[in-house]
Amino acid sequence: MGAALVLTLLLVVGCHEQKAAAPVAPVVEVAEVVRQDVPIYREWVGSTDGLVNAKINAQVQGYLIKQLYQEGSLVKKGQVLFEIDPRTFQAALAQAKGQLAVNEGQLYTAKANLEKIRPLAAVNAVSKKDLDDAIGREASARAAVQAAQAAVQKAQIDLSFTKITSPIDGIAGIAKAQLGDLVGQPGGSELTTVSTLDPIKVYIPISEQEYLRFSREAEAKGQSGPEESNLELILADGTTFPHKGRVSFADRQVDERTGTIKVAAIFPNPGNLLRPGQFAKVRALIETQKGALLAPQRAVTEIQGRYQVGVVTPENKVDLRWVKVGERTGSLWVVTEGLGAGERVIVEGLQKVKAGMTVTVKPFQEAPPAGKTPAPAEKQAR
Repeated sequence: MGAALVLTLLLVVGCHEQKAAAPVAPVVEVAEVVRQDVPIYREWVGSTDGLVNAKINAQVQGYLIKQLYQEGSLVKKGQVLFEIDPRTFQAALAQAKGQLAVNEGQLYTAKANLEKIRPLAAVNAVSKKDLDDAIGREASARAAVQAAQAAVQKAQIDLSFTKITSPIDGIAGIAKAQLGDLVGQPGGSELTTVSTLDPIKVYIPISEQEYLRFSREAEAKGQSGPEESNLELILADGTTFPHKGRVSFADRQVDERTGTIKVAAIFPNPGNLLRPGQFAKVRALIETQKGALLAPQRAVTEIQGRYQVGVVTPENKVDLRWVKVGERTGSLWVVTEGLGAGERVIVEGLQKVKAGMTVTVKPFQEAPPAGKTPAPAEKQAR
């Protein structure tokens, strides 16, 4: 009976201890909402292109016998890139010069005869018809000489076209024709392309709304000259190109399929690092929002087009709120409505809590990427 009494007492004490144990408050990581000036950027995906792209074509038909440049190298204006077999063109020039000599001889004879007939016709020693015939033969011979001179000039031009030169300074591409190929045929492809790369163009598509906005802002600022160099270029490896660019021009029309207009930006390209066909992000500073409220993006949850955050009150209770958000900057989000400066928002652990629940608060610490330090704005937000 004594053992039974002890067991009963132990069970009663255990029940009281279980009833006295309070539920453990879930741990959440929080960050404070900060107020600061925020630069607002826009980014577009662009593609690079040469400032000038000169397609090198054969102007006359013939067989390619020489390639006189190194593919991918810098070439100068007037530099010979290819050579076509010139022998047939040299022969055509010689033939044209020979025909010119014949025509010049005929002109000399016709002029001499006319000079003899004119005085005779003046004293009626020859008929009026003889004078007219002599004048006609001299005019015909003179025209034949002019035609022969034109033929010589054309043959000289054709011969000069056997040496194919670059019309611009730039980088020459891979040759698309090989030695021995018959080139210069109608509809044939170009031999290569030479592109001017410093500066280089970057084409970016922007929406109609953005185009109208930027145009009105430029008009309001009274910009009449070239725009300032305020564009940044982010390359495929994530690095930022060291030289800033500027907007050069906009295309003449909007693409009806995409609703965008193509805008060309110009970037200095010393060393020709950038090449046509590269894809890169173009970033521009649009405005600076004064006194904006910032919260970590990870604290904002999107639910069917609406945005919600979990706020921890001074009493460490959870308050779920709907908020309105604006632009993103780094890892932060501008909150335009629903939060106040200094309030604590849940960054980690929101899925574990409900409205009104008491939580244990822990400061949120985000590890910076390897080799990098947190941005100033991110440091202030934490």
